[in-house]
Amino acid sequence: MITITRTTSDNLDFINLVAALDKELAIIDGDDHAFYSQYNKIDKIQHAIVAYKDEIPVGCGAIKQFDPSSMEVKRMFVNPKGRNMGTATAILKDLENWAKELGYKKCLLETGKRQEDAVALYTKNGYDLIPNYGQYEGVENSVCFEKVLD
Repeated sequence: MITITRTTSDNLDFINLVAALDKELAIIDGDDHAFYSQYNKIDKIQHAIVAYKDEIPVGCGAIKQFDPSSMEVKRMFVNPKGRNMGTATAILKDLENWAKELGYKKCLLETGKRQEDAVALYTKNGYDLIPNYGQYEGVENSVCFEKVLD
């Protein structure tokens, strides 16, 4: 059974999962990793989630304010022990609910085109493809999504 805990970026389990994410992304992104890394610092994240399976941390995600009506989904990751059991969807849904509770109207995010599982996750969960925004404008490997929260 998966349990979800809301926390901050100071949570040690969150920090360790993000380190595992960065290690995986360094392989997937290759030479592009340094570019993306600069936008993925966690020191200012106040809304983070850790997913646990049998009290073992298996996944994480976070949201941070993008603009007055939008939260940006950041640092989504599920380690191999938590995959293929709905963990990523559970994390994403809780992040969306948290954003709604805080009064935000939509979530947006960026992921890499090479991260096919991530693209499939967001598409499956009702995210629509949008033009690349902000620092991702014109970045070949980036793909951006948004979802209006009901």
